Amino acid sequence: LILAACCALYAPRYLEGHGHAASAPPEDEQGTGPLHWFFLSLLIAAMVIVLLARNAILFLLAWEVMAVTSFFLVITDSRSAQTLRAGWIYLVTAHVGGAFLLVLFFVLGDAAGSYDFAAWRSLGLTPAQTDTVFLLALVAFGMKAGFLPFHVWLPLAHPAAPSHVSALMSGIMIKMGIYGLLRILTFLAPFHAWWGVLLVVLGAVSGLLGVLFAIGQHHMKRLLAYHSVENIGIMLLGMGIGVLGSVYDEPAIALFGFAGALLHVFNHAIFKSLLFLGAGAVIRATGTGAIDQLGGLAKRMPVTSTLFLAGSAAICGLPFFNGFVSELFIYAGGILGTVHGVSPIFAFCCLGTVIALAGIGGLAVACFTKIFGVVFLGEPRTQLPHAPSESPPSMLAAMLVLAL
Repeated sequence: LILAACCALYAPRYLEGHGHAASAPPEDEQGTGPLHWFFLSLLIAAMVIVLLARNAILFLLAWEVMAVTSFFLVITDSRSAQTLRAGWIYLVTAHVGGAFLLVLFFVLGDAAGSYDFAAWRSLGLTPAQTDTVFLLALVAFGMKAGFLPFHVWLPLAHPAAPSHVSALMSGIMIKMGIYGLLRILTFLAPFHAWWGVLLVVLGAVSGLLGVLFAIGQHHMKRLLAYHSVENIGIMLLGMGIGVLGSVYDEPAIALFGFAGALLHVFNHAIFKSLLFLGAGAVIRATGTGAIDQLGGLAKRMPVTSTLFLAGSAAICGLPFFNGFVSELFIYAGGILGTVHGVSPIFAFCCLGTVIALAGIGGLAVACFTKIFGVVFLGEPRTQLPHAPSESPPSMLAAMLVLAL
């Protein structure tokens, strides 16, 4: 809700000055008119209901509304073929995930004889059934979370959407996948060790490949989209450590893993949204998000550049910023598990988590040193259509709240 308020404060002046939206008539159904705000409000309401739902039917209805409304927000610039393609790929992926979710809820509902979540807490499933439920949940919610190999829609949809929509989708909507997976884990007991191993492997692969793909990008928002894949990977690492700590009866390690993952959900929502809003301010001021065409913006946009720098430091996990704290929790769980692991598999997974986190952090620093240095420092690299100027006060206020 904090993030939704910031995005609502940011959006009017951003849309007013942004190329494709500014040229659209106010009543255009995909422009800056009432339908854009209708879909934005409905998306926020749907995400709130997903979190409040205690019944599978209500959960599915809210989940579907969330998918459809975000599709219409992604294709705001409906005159662009590239945007439409990104929107359709996102919608298809969302519904594939929705189909797995439907099967998952049918299985759990049939076993419990009810679709109320309260009835799912004592299901008495066999080990094979719990494995099946876990895998269904991993695919169903992985499609929304966007970790590898389910990330195909993410680097297409986030750059296509207006920046305040990208902030909401990356900051909150993809976390619904993490929430859903954690919610299903609360119904499954006892955990199986291979679940934790799989989560750690998926987290390490998503984190490392996500940041490597980001380094190779030449558009600000596409680069930030790949960092969403990276940070979802960090959350999976924490969840994997949490599951393994539970399996091997190491409550302190389980606490550090799950707490680090949950705290990173919150922290990522704050700093990634700040970065998307900062990128939107740059695109609005310059007319382009192409990194190689920009330069020297710190002189023209000093406040925006300072706020973007704060977000960059946080996403790199540097000390004194929120990203550092949640990653430190996961580091602590990984180091404890490496030293005190009661099983070679457990110790190896914890060591792998620590190594993966260190690699992700180092590569993230390299990536954001590049983007901040190229975009904001030095001199302009190309002749822009007009001289960029600082963002309007309402946009700066939204970014300032998140930076603080």
